[in-house]
Amino acid sequence: MTLGTLTGKQNLRPEMTAEEKAWFEEELKEQLERYETIVKEMEDLSSEREQWVADFLHRVQTRGFHWHAENRRVIPKDEIRPRDGRPLQVIF
Repeated sequence: MTLGTLTGKQNLRPEMTAEEKAWFEEELKEQLERYETIVKEMEDLSSEREQWVADFLHRVQTRGFHWHAENRRVIPKDEIRPRDGRPLQVIF
């Protein structure tokens, strides 16, 4: 439960003033613009990211990776889950 939710019979969050509401709306607008910019940049990189993933999968299936010090393990193809056709999702 957060402070702003109803606890008991009253709301513990005070009402915003007109100035605070204006600031909040401006901040929200700016954040949404930044978010849209980031999403567009990430979508523009999607073909490049697909290639990065393909290169990585090839590398771990041929050269392997160091799991401890000098110990290297090659990942067999049957241990790698096949792609299901969905686009790569970037979480940030």
